[in-house]
Amino acid sequence: MKKAIGVGAALVDLVASVSEEWVVRQKKAKGGMSLINWGEMGHILGNVEKLQIIPGGSASNTMIGLSRLGGLARFICKVGNDDLGDVYSQNLYSNGVEGHIRKNATPTGRVLSAVTPDAQRTMFTYLGASAELLPTEISDTPFYNANALYLEGYLAYNPSLLLHCVQAAKNNGLEVVFDCGSFGVIKDCRFIIDKLIEDNAIDILIANEDEACALTSVEEDLACMEMAKMAKIAVVKIGRKGSIIGEKDNLIKVSTPEVKAIDTTGAGDLWAAGFLYGYLNDWPLERCGELASATASEVIQVMGPIVPDAGYERLIKIRDEIASK
Repeated sequence: MKKAIGVGAALVDLVASVSEEWVVRQKKAKGGMSLINWGEMGHILGNVEKLQIIPGGSASNTMIGLSRLGGLARFICKVGNDDLGDVYSQNLYSNGVEGHIRKNATPTGRVLSAVTPDAQRTMFTYLGASAELLPTEISDTPFYNANALYLEGYLAYNPSLLLHCVQAAKNNGLEVVFDCGSFGVIKDCRFIIDKLIEDNAIDILIANEDEACALTSVEEDLACMEMAKMAKIAVVKIGRKGSIIGEKDNLIKVSTPEVKAIDTTGAGDLWAAGFLYGYLNDWPLERCGELASATASEVIQVMGPIVPDAGYERLIKIRDEIASK
């Protein structure tokens, strides 16, 4: 079976329900991601109650989802030499993900996902130890016997690390999957994303509708067509309306199951997990999208980015039904 490698921030998710007014008081864009320092994180956490603590991080969520669906996954990251770092590492291993984990004295990174009543999440991220992963700490070894490299968009804030990983992937014959992650990433790091595109380094480019618009200045179908000029395969996720997958001049529209959304935290991460499972098993793109939509629909029915065991039991049945078509 083909294997994927994920590289990204090792973050512990702190999930809290908040009001619309709470988000306004933070003076940050609703639905976006803001990088904050250790002091700011402490201040913001002092203004929320009933935190749910879950090991997370975008690429990590995707690798765990891929593993739980029956795929092979490996994850490269750095955590703090603290209790949260130990919890984070153990969570990877217990979910079947092969970890290549570095540690140092800086606290383990964390992200507050503030969820409003409409299920939208606004993120406040302290990268901590995860931001201190160095290119020199990543050899070619983790890339051996793998087929795809999955990169979360937040890595664009560390251009030297991002480019090192892309080069290692290309040197070892891996396809590169880049998930934009946030419209804020595109705004802040456009130069490095443009470089990847100009170098034809991205094989699969994934964005939600806001990120796609920020990337192309057009929306939905047109955005996907523009993105398909930037990579071999392009994806635009459009929430309840499903997704659009583009390959050359061909656009594939995939619907999504109708479910009651409680929290959209991790929806994009788990969508990518389902898509990667199908892609690594050489499924047609439409079937990849079907499993992706089903996987995302499970996580939005719970608080936080973790699909419960019962959800994966349903997904395994759906996976087998799609595979038998």
